[in-house]
Amino acid sequence: MAKISSRKRHTIRKSDLSRIFRGLEEEIGTDAELFRSSAAEVVDTNGDITLYLIGKKPYLMEYQEMVFPTLRGAIAHPFSARNVVVDAGAIRFMVKGADVMRPGIVRMSKDIRAGHPVLITEETYGKPLAVGIAELDAAELEAADTGKMVQNIHYVGDELWNIEF
Repeated sequence: MAKISSRKRHTIRKSDLSRIFRGLEEEIGTDAELFRSSAAEVVDTNGDITLYLIGKKPYLMEYQEMVFPTLRGAIAHPFSARNVVVDAGAIRFMVKGADVMRPGIVRMSKDIRAGHPVLITEETYGKPLAVGIAELDAAELEAADTGKMVQNIHYVGDELWNIEF
């Protein structure tokens, strides 16, 4: 991911806010209510991600017209939808931006859809490590033995993780 910096920041209109939360609800279901707030701002960035500040914190992002929690959002408001759990051996690769390969996956939620965001967590403590885009649906992921399963788009220590306002 290229270096991310904010270009402009402004309050979100109510109509846009409802569109954002509808998009979030499509991705994580009823857990979207955890992020609902009237104090929301949008941050236009120079990258391909738009950030949404909820209570002045970067808790949501929009990537390719899909709204999903950032890692900071997932830590502040844990949710169970669209989750891929990786083993301890995958952690050191994930925090460097590596994609998720099938041998590293321990379990996953049944609601994963190809081309949609997923939260990648570690097995021992359940801490979020990354956000990625699933390459296959849940049933296909379970049936696969090898190969890349999730493309990593946001991970602990990346530009989005370290952005400050």
